[in-house]
Amino acid sequence: MNKGALILGASGGVGTALCTTLRQSGWQLVLAGRNEESISLLSEKLDSPYYIVDATDHNQVQDLCRFASEQLESFDGAVNCVGSIFLKPAHLISESEFTTVLEQNLYTSFYLAKASIPYMKQSGGSIVMFSTAAAKIGLPNHEAISAAKLGIEGFVRAAAASYAGNGIRLNTVSPGLIDTPLAHKITSNEKSLEYSLSMHPLKRIGQPQDVASAAAWLLEPENSWITGQSIVVDGGLSGLKTH
Repeated sequence: MNKGALILGASGGVGTALCTTLRQSGWQLVLAGRNEESISLLSEKLDSPYYIVDATDHNQVQDLCRFASEQLESFDGAVNCVGSIFLKPAHLISESEFTTVLEQNLYTSFYLAKASIPYMKQSGGSIVMFSTAAAKIGLPNHEAISAAKLGIEGFVRAAAASYAGNGIRLNTVSPGLIDTPLAHKITSNEKSLEYSLSMHPLKRIGQPQDVASAAAWLLEPENSWITGQSIVVDGGLSGLKTH
C-alpha cells in the first residue's frame, strides 16, 4: 500500500519543495491551500488531487481531512505549511493583528491535528508542524509570531504524549529565514537581507529544500521513534554565536 499524506499550504515555497520531494519518494499526496491557480498547477505537475480550503476555518479543515481520507490509500501523514511572517514590537501590534497571527499559525495547526488524528488512530502516522528558530531566542519585533510558534511547539509536545499509544507522532521543524515568497519583503531589501545573513552563522539564508528535507524525513516510517521534538534547521541562528 502506498504511503499517503495531506499537505496543507502545498503551493507555498516550502510546501512545493516538500510535495515534490515526497512524490519523488513515492508518496501519494492530497494538496490543499487557498490559491486555486497555483495549487492546480502543482496538482497537474505532481499528478495529485487538490482541495481548496481556508485553513483558519475549522469546518473546512474537517471537510478537507475527510476528502483526503477518501483519496489516499493510506492516511499516514499530515503537514501544516500554512503560516505567516509578522514583525512588529508589542506596543504597535493591534488586537486584530495579534489574533490574525494566531489564526494563521497556531489555530491552523490545531485544526489540522484535530481533524487528521481520527484517520490515523488505527494504524498510526506522522504529523509535522512548523515553528521558527526565532522562538528559541529573543529577537526584536517577533513578539506575535514567536508567541504563535511557541504555542505550536507546546501543543505538539502535549499531543505527542496524548497519542503516542496510537502510534501517532507529532513533531515540529523550526527554520531560520527561508528564501520564499513569504519572506520577500525581507529578502528583497538589501539592508534587511544583509542583517539577516549576519545573524546566520553559515552566512546564508535557507532554501525551501533545506526545510522540506527535514519535514519529509520526519514523515518517513523508518523514523518512527521520533516524536514530540522540534528539529531546528536555521543555519546556526538560534544555537551558535560566532562573534
